[in-house]
Amino acid sequence: MKRVWILLATALFFVAVNVFLYVSITQRLANNFSGTSQMKMIDVGRYLPFESGSDLARTGSSLTFSKDDDLPVLDGAAALVPVYASVIENCYPAGTVTYEGGAFSDDNKYGENFAEDSVMQYQNTIRGYNALLDGTVDLFFTAHPSKEQLQDAKDRGIELEVVPIGKEAFVFFVNKKNPVDGLSIDQIRSIYRGEINNWKEVGGPNKRINQVTRIKGSGSQTMMEQFMENDMLTKRHPLAIFGASIGYSFRFYLAGMVADENVKMLAVDGVYPIAENIRNGSYPISTNFYVVYRKDETNPNVKKLVDWLLTQEGQTMIEACGYVGLE
Repeated sequence: MKRVWILLATALFFVAVNVFLYVSITQRLANNFSGTSQMKMIDVGRYLPFESGSDLARTGSSLTFSKDDDLPVLDGAAALVPVYASVIENCYPAGTVTYEGGAFSDDNKYGENFAEDSVMQYQNTIRGYNALLDGTVDLFFTAHPSKEQLQDAKDRGIELEVVPIGKEAFVFFVNKKNPVDGLSIDQIRSIYRGEINNWKEVGGPNKRINQVTRIKGSGSQTMMEQFMENDMLTKRHPLAIFGASIGYSFRFYLAGMVADENVKMLAVDGVYPIAENIRNGSYPISTNFYVVYRKDETNPNVKKLVDWLLTQEGQTMIEACGYVGLE
């Protein structure tokens, strides 16, 4: 009988522990809106040139290259894959995007397996920027390079041309269950400086704020550091994981590429980040995006391609991709 009581007491102990863990951790995490912060990788397979089902802007071009030309190799940030893939679609000959193993595969970190001789690469911001400096990539599509990246180029004795080619909104987002629909610039900065730590301080629920950040050197992190004037918290509170998340990215990457229905973008200073508000300048955190190349570049087709991006044809293509043109 004593053994039965011991077994029963042990079972009740484990039940109590599990109930405690569920109530104190699992249930709170399940309702903390933090799914917003999940890492998302884009489906590069949606943006492959010369594939009939690809989601690219096929607007045509008076600038067309042949296979005999010295074709510039293009790479870029994840947020701008549709732009440089559409450039290839409109200006390059078919057969110039090639894959290791002969076919596209998504069996690796970013979903890319572009061959060494392919005119399209996808190495994302940090690796792709290094490839530009190393000379294996000719044109890199990106947010403005960070101070560290520009210093790296200077240290290597490399000068860069950084040319604006379009506009985009820098946006902040939360889970759609979060009742907060907008914040002011001052509130956002206070959140990311650790001065506001609970959503109730900005009209939301009584939940701790989980300030999600991005990888150093990524385009969105570089933009965030500029927006925060290089004054933002570097470590989150240990209990932030129990809170409701806020994150940041670029508008089209979030809404058009990742397209997570559980996420909503916030209005900033009362203005929502739609294309028209970027175009008319009313959204307060709009920014250019760029194409970058080395000043010592000797391939004349690099400059031809950059010049074309600034023509009406090039700007039309950028708009058709879902971004906002310079004019």
